[in-house]
Amino acid sequence: MTCKKRKTIPIGQNIIDKTILVIEDDDSIGTLLVEALSQETPYKTLLVTDAFQALKAVDHVKPSLFITDYRLPHMDGIELYDRLRSTDDLADTPAIILSAYLPVEEVKKRHLISLSKPFELDELLNTVEKLLA
Repeated sequence: MTCKKRKTIPIGQNIIDKTILVIEDDDSIGTLLVEALSQETPYKTLLVTDAFQALKAVDHVKPSLFITDYRLPHMDGIELYDRLRSTDDLADTPAIILSAYLPVEEVKKRHLISLSKPFELDELLNTVEKLLA
């Protein structure tokens, strides 16, 4: 995963109020994602390491975007996505799912945005910017 130097984005009130919830059980990938998102975007970023933590986190924070790994402890990323989206407040929240092995039909059926691991950080950052613009 590599990242080129990106342009500074002017921060407006509506931008800094947006939060990205990252759900990733691999510490090194989770840390890399949070650092890249924090340094390269104006959005707040919250990292949790499993699906249950994600479900608890949304009781306190309404994310503007989910970035989730597919293979998570307790439930996979698609099941987590379905549970999060079944909540009225989160029904329209976009999500990016990350994995080397994704069930393609399940991803297509839900119109999920997916990135295959390994991925370029610039690709992820560009996708985040498009979804939250």
